[in-house]
Amino acid sequence: MADAAASRISVLRDAQLVPLIPSPRPGPRAPQPGPSAPQPWNGILLERHSVPAVEIPEHEHRDLCLHLQLTGTPAMEWWSDGRHAVERTAPGSLVLVPAGTRDRLRWQSGSERLILSVASSVLAQAAAELDTAAPEFRQRWTLDDSGLRQLLTEMGREAAAGWPLGALYAGLLGQRLTTRLLGAHAESPAPLPSARGGLPMPRLRRAMDFLTANLGRDLHLDEVARELELSPFHFARRFRQSTGQTPYQYLLDQRIAQAKRLLRERDWPVQEIAAMTGFSSAVNFGRAFRQRTGQTPGAWRRAR
Repeated sequence: MADAAASRISVLRDAQLVPLIPSPRPGPRAPQPGPSAPQPWNGILLERHSVPAVEIPEHEHRDLCLHLQLTGTPAMEWWSDGRHAVERTAPGSLVLVPAGTRDRLRWQSGSERLILSVASSVLAQAAAELDTAAPEFRQRWTLDDSGLRQLLTEMGREAAAGWPLGALYAGLLGQRLTTRLLGAHAESPAPLPSARGGLPMPRLRRAMDFLTANLGRDLHLDEVARELELSPFHFARRFRQSTGQTPYQYLLDQRIAQAKRLLRERDWPVQEIAAMTGFSSAVNFGRAFRQRTGQTPGAWRRAR
């Protein structure tokens, strides 16, 4: 039970750890909670659910929980801390439930929703990095925050696509999420760090999309810079300020990640995989792969 719950957004009910949203009954049309691929964060979990008209019995949240409604207009009825209300919802509706909250929920019709949990340790670490006190939050059964809505939507889109931009971009989204929560929704809001110098998130995604789409060829820095309408110098500097990596380091990490997928899933020669992932030779591929994994491509494949 504990192992299964560890990979799901879970709550305490009757002294047992159980998934917040129960899995659907087995059947050919039963939707599964997503994403099912391994997630790129520690302490953050994201799931997408088709939630029918259902009542969720009383439970206690171990972690902060966010809901983003994607479809449907169900009335949401809640009970918590001796209070009770019915909220009218629509696509884009947000809910914030802090860790330690005990509540009961009833949705009166179906909806699609993203549900995300953030461990208290993650928020405490982010607060320490911002040099502010450990955060406290209050229940928000209706929450209007367009920036938070955009972040959750982007995280859901990346998850559905299998994290094509890699763990670096996912980590940046997680960092933006915790910063947003601390700066806009903590009881004592944290001062937000300056974003001057780096790339805005839409332009950063555009750069990462371009790099990822061109893994298999010898990509020049000025090509990526032209895509963003920046000089190569300013693009490289602002990319590193945003990510902590040079564009080449990010591209190399993505190439190695793609090579691992091909080595694991395809019985293709190493030389062919080297060419497909943009390495000029199998020797260069083997050297770069060994530097990052401690193994040659062939040994890594055999071990799996």
